[in-house]
Amino acid sequence: MLKIDSHTHILPETLPRWTDKFGYGDFIHLEHHRPGFARMMRGNRFFREIGENCWNPQLRIEEYARFGTQVQVVCTIPVMFAYWAKPQDGLDIARFLNDHISDLIQAYPKNYLGLGTIPMQDTALAIGELERCRQLGLHGIQIGSNVNDLNLNEERFFPIFEACQRLNLAVLIHPWEMMGEKSMQRYWLPWLVGMPAETTRAACSLIFGGVFERLPQLRVNFAHAGGSFLTSIGRIQHGFDCRPDLVAIDNAVPPRDYLGRFWVDSVTHDPLLLEYVLKVQGSQRITLGSDYPFPLGDLEIGTFIEKMNLDTSVKEDIFHRATLAWLDIRKERFD
Repeated sequence: MLKIDSHTHILPETLPRWTDKFGYGDFIHLEHHRPGFARMMRGNRFFREIGENCWNPQLRIEEYARFGTQVQVVCTIPVMFAYWAKPQDGLDIARFLNDHISDLIQAYPKNYLGLGTIPMQDTALAIGELERCRQLGLHGIQIGSNVNDLNLNEERFFPIFEACQRLNLAVLIHPWEMMGEKSMQRYWLPWLVGMPAETTRAACSLIFGGVFERLPQLRVNFAHAGGSFLTSIGRIQHGFDCRPDLVAIDNAVPPRDYLGRFWVDSVTHDPLLLEYVLKVQGSQRITLGSDYPFPLGDLEIGTFIEKMNLDTSVKEDIFHRATLAWLDIRKERFD
């Protein structure tokens, strides 16, 4: 069975020292301090260590093949977004990263599909890079759950989503700059609690802000199984019903009506939770995802789904059909 992993991250093996080039900021660069590993540095501060599978395409193919996976959808690591940078500098970074992914998918057309990144801090520059992403052969973009703490329904971002619909580019929304990241560092809480909340913030913003109503053909996938949105839908709907004066001020369509109108990936780490997501979302709107190669992801790439008592058609939806529909790609490409 064809398996396409819709949610993976990649970097070039070397990165420019943008802090030196631009003269400000804690831009990410890599220090290759031992064979097969590199330190991601924010300016002069250590961020995390990554392994060679963050940049070596052949090693990645070998690793994900162990779990019966043939294709990865690749995008940058969210810490690279640099929405806080000066707009032209953000564009320079996006172009560098997008060129790398374009080169990768051209070199390995049967193994990789690409999502770009854009400078969300400047609408005109973002749309220009969107158009270039299409020319580079990328099938969509990855954006953060907020942009410099602005919700995604802000009117300044609408033309970007409008351009995605016009250009037939899919959107992956990934949590980043997690709420509470500075105030609850202990126990890894920003990643365990803040990330699901961030994705829920993004989903609610697009729904309550009317973006999905205004752009019915926009194809959005919310990473990490939609965060806590699907498990909180009862509370979200109840809030919409009991306080429409606070919640329904920009869109009168109930939030439950949007279930199944967007995609989420399968990174639940829990068969029972995936069963629930299947009930509320439907298998045609759940893409196989892993967050490869990071430890908080599903690094056995859907093995727990293989072990579930699911119909073959449901597994086919999750393993490839939902991703093909989200990216608007025909399965024959991989025959």
